[in-house]
Amino acid sequence: MCSTTSITCWPRCRRRRSWPCTRPLRRRSAMPMTSRERVQCVIDGGKPDRIPVYAWVRANLEEPITKAFGSCDALEDHYEFDLAHLFGGPSPYDNAALQEALKQGPIEPRDVLDLPMTDPDDQSAYADILEGIRHHQTERGRFVYVQTPGIFECLNGVFGIENHLTYLGLYPEDLERVYMLQAEWNRRFAMNCLDLGVDMVHVSDDWGSQSGLLFSPRTWRRLIFPAHKVTCDAVKARKANLSLHSDGNINAVIEGIIELGYNVVHPWQESAGMSLQEHHDRWRPYFAVMGGLDVQTTIGFGKLDFLRSEIERVLRMGADGGLIFCTSHFVQDHCTIEELTFALDLVYDLVRRTEPV
Repeated sequence: MCSTTSITCWPRCRRRRSWPCTRPLRRRSAMPMTSRERVQCVIDGGKPDRIPVYAWVRANLEEPITKAFGSCDALEDHYEFDLAHLFGGPSPYDNAALQEALKQGPIEPRDVLDLPMTDPDDQSAYADILEGIRHHQTERGRFVYVQTPGIFECLNGVFGIENHLTYLGLYPEDLERVYMLQAEWNRRFAMNCLDLGVDMVHVSDDWGSQSGLLFSPRTWRRLIFPAHKVTCDAVKARKANLSLHSDGNINAVIEGIIELGYNVVHPWQESAGMSLQEHHDRWRPYFAVMGGLDVQTTIGFGKLDFLRSEIERVLRMGADGGLIFCTSHFVQDHCTIEELTFALDLVYDLVRRTEPV
């Protein structure tokens, strides 16, 4: 656990090529950490008093959860989740203008340059985020992170993913201009979220398929990386936390993710070839993983013995740091409430045990 005494630590400093470092970390003590301290300790490369826990359960299971617990809020309180994922804020493009443009046929990159973007500084659009901060951080002490737009995923809503992938080859110069406009909008959105008091900016940008990137690493480096760097540099300049969500296999660009300065990567999808053991052995000095419970292969299939063994395996691996235990995505609606509570009961018990799992 982190401590105010200066000790050798195993953190972000390595990515600056100056490790090990001596920076203030809090040592283990009898006092339990708060949820925010616990998550921050993992992000800083320390060993927390226990593994922090979260799960994405709201999107598909609200009805059975409400029937069993009264509400999704009540489930999160019952299992003492350490984090909260906040949504809200303005959308980048005016929806009416976007729908009108789509009536004319597929939108090409050059067309987007003429599409009106919304004002990311419109404070009235952040009401839901403010309410989430009040509910989760102020009243319950949770570490709150807010979803902010990426580049590729965000603009799939404008182009359609098939067209977008085609445009990467046909119109790279035009896309570069579009991406940088989006990047500046994203930067302002992120700065507003930090001003409101969120603990981490969470950039959502799916780049991966089940076996590799959706585009070449060269294309990623030329077009995606510079656009992400705009927001990443601004967040890091404020010494704030930064996380990336990308489904699929993104092994080909891990070094670029480190270069951008991401502190956390979600979900590190094992069902797409992303090995948690490799993260633990090779990448843990650079960033933490938020994940470990795969919704494609592990939870929701009625295989309780397998579910138990996978949870135990992942928690053993993350016992000394580097892991924020979480689902790889929203738990799907084929998961029964009995299986969900089996998993959450098990995780709740295992992370609080004093002896090894």
